[in-house]
This record gives sequence, C-alpha cells and structure tokens, in this order.
Amino acid sequence: MQPTLQQRCTKIYQRLHARYRLPASMLEWHNPWELLVATVLAAQCTDARVNMVTPVFFRRWPGPAELSTAPVAEVEQMVRSTGFFRQKAKNLVATARIIVHEYDGRVPETMAELLTLPGVARKTANIVLSNAFHKHEGIAVDTHVRRLSFRLGLTISTNPTIIERDMMQLFPREQWGEINHLLVLYGREICRARKPLCSECVLEDLCPRNGVVG
Repeated sequence: MQPTLQQRCTKIYQRLHARYRLPASMLEWHNPWELLVATVLAAQCTDARVNMVTPVFFRRWPGPAELSTAPVAEVEQMVRSTGFFRQKAKNLVATARIIVHEYDGRVPETMAELLTLPGVARKTANIVLSNAFHKHEGIAVDTHVRRLSFRLGLTISTNPTIIERDMMQLFPREQWGEINHLLVLYGREICRARKPLCSECVLEDLCPRNGVVG
C-alpha cells in the first residue's frame, strides 16, 4: 500500500531532519537587520559570496541608521560582486530609511510590514520572520525548494506563490522554517539541479522523480 502524500511528507521531514540535526541558513548574521540585508543580497547570488561581502558592509554601516544616510553609489560599490548591485543598493538604502523613520530603527516583525520594504517579497520576509523572530507565517520558496518540491511530487506548480501555499498545507506550522533549510541543504548536497545523486538519496523510495531526466 502506497503512503499518502501527507505520510510521505512526514517521512521526508523525519529523514532530512535526521540527516541535518540543526538545519540553519548558510548566511552569517547576528541580528534581524543583518539577516535582512544578507537575504536581500543573496538574491541571484551564492551565500558564500554574500558572506564575503557582509562583514565589510556591516563594519561600514552597522545598522539602518548608518545605512539610511549612505550614498547609494558607495553602497553599490560595496555590494557590486553580489550581482544586480544597483537595484540592491537602492533598495537597501530605501529600506534603511523606512526602518529608521517608520519603525523606530527596528526591523518590523510582521509579514505585512516587511512586505512594505523595497526589495522584500515573501521569500525574504519568511526567512527573516522564521529565523530572526521565530514566527512562521509561511515557507520561503527559493530555487532549491522550488526544484525539490516539484521533484518530490509535493506540488505540480513552478509558481513560488502556489508552491508555498501547497507546502503550507502539507507540513505543520512549526516545521515551516525548518523545511526550507532542510530542502536547501539537501538540494545543494544530493538533489542537485543538474545530475541529482538519486542513487545516494535517502528519499529515493518516496520520490516520483518528477522532471528528472535519466
């Protein structure tokens, strides 16, 4: 008898959690502001590259107050290596100003408020809420979560909004933050975009291999 989708999700979580006992973001951060900045910079960029940039960034602008008065051109040069640097710099300076003037210098703690910040969509907001504030309002859907959720048959969509909705129905709220980390870690190690290591996969018996060629 084949397990139900819900039963498969339970097993997926259990097996991945056994593999990664303390799943966490690979981004380096010490407070909500640093996590917000790092997550914005990580769009279309590797965590390793962002971790090379942020130490210097935060020495120059430790918090939103300092960044709010920074020349955008100077910020551009600092974040150039992360890609899309002009838009990222513009958004970060604008975000810093909003946080200073509208939120008393503190990163907001609700989804609605975070989504008012330039360059912050649900993925970034979910990462900040779950990791910095331990509030689970949704599931961050990045390239790894999108790929693995489809391959594992947890969704038939490639739209992040629909994927998030589908995943939220399959995993309990207290697992929403962790499931993002677990899928990201596994996607990097085993279920790669190209040439996934299916023969080494602990989820092989649970996976319909949707979209996997060969």
